[in-house]
Amino acid sequence: MFSYRHAFHAGNHADVLKHTVLIATVQYLTQKEAALTVLDTHAGAGLYRLDGDYANKSGEAEEGVLRLAAANEAELAPVLQDYMQMVRSFNQGEKLRNYPGSPFIAQALLRPHDRLKAFELHPTDMRSLAGNLGQLERHRQVTVLPEDGFEGVKKFLPPPSRRALLLCDPSYEMKSDYGRVLDMVTDSMKRFPTGTYAVWYPIIPRPDAHDLPKRLKTMATKAGKSWLHATLTVKSNKTSERGGLPASGMFLINPPFNLKEQLKPAMPQMVKLLGQDGNAAFTLESGG
Repeated sequence: MFSYRHAFHAGNHADVLKHTVLIATVQYLTQKEAALTVLDTHAGAGLYRLDGDYANKSGEAEEGVLRLAAANEAELAPVLQDYMQMVRSFNQGEKLRNYPGSPFIAQALLRPHDRLKAFELHPTDMRSLAGNLGQLERHRQVTVLPEDGFEGVKKFLPPPSRRALLLCDPSYEMKSDYGRVLDMVTDSMKRFPTGTYAVWYPIIPRPDAHDLPKRLKTMATKAGKSWLHATLTVKSNKTSERGGLPASGMFLINPPFNLKEQLKPAMPQMVKLLGQDGNAAFTLESGG
C-alpha cells in the first residue's frame, strides 16, 4: 500500500501536463474575490530534489521538465511559460535542483483568504510534506491531513465559500483506485455540484485506465456539466528498455472556460519537446 514514492517520478512528462493544467486552473479560479478551497487528495512530499537519489535513479525529469528548461522558454505557450516560472521560483540560478509538487504549486498561487487541504497517507511522505509546508510563511493557510484523501474530502464539501478545486491523482498502483476515483467524484458532485474536479490518470494497457475517462465523461454529461479531457503520449505503449509511463491524461469537470484555448498551443509543444518516439501525440477535447 505504501510502496509508491512520487520522488522517483517528479518532473516527468505526466507532471508537466498535470501541473500546467493545475496552474492555469488555480490562476483562473483565484480571479474571483470569494475564497477558494483546494483539496489535494494525494499530496505526496510536496517538494522534491531533482539531483537526489530518487530522481537520479529514474531519470524521468530529464525527459520531462528538464527538456522544457533546455528549450527557448520565450517561445513556449503562455501556460508553459507560467509552468516553468513556477518551477524556477523554487530554484536559484539556471540549474533546476528542486521540483514543486501539487501542494506547493497550489499554495504558491493562493491568496491569504484561500485554503489548501493536503491529504497524504504514506507516513514518510506525510512527515516530509508537513515539514516542507511548515517552513512556508503561508503555512497557516495549509492543513496537512494524514488521512485517506478519497474519504477525507467529504467533510470539506461544500466549502463555506462555495468555491473549490479538487485535484485527485493517486498512483493507481492499487487497481481499486480507478473505482475509488469514480465513487469519490460521484459523491463529491452530489455534495457540491459547482466545484471544479480535476483527475489525473495514467494511460496504460489496462481496461480500468481505458474506461476511466469514458466514465467520467458520461458522469459529467448526465449531470449537465462541462468537461475537458487532455492527454499526452510521449512514446509507444510497448515497454521500452527503460520502461516508464508512456502517456497520461487530465480530465476536468467544470473546468475554466478558457482552459482549452490556453492548452491548444501548449499541447503540440509538449509533444515536440517531450516526445520520445514517433508515437508521441496529444488529444484535447471538451463538451458540455
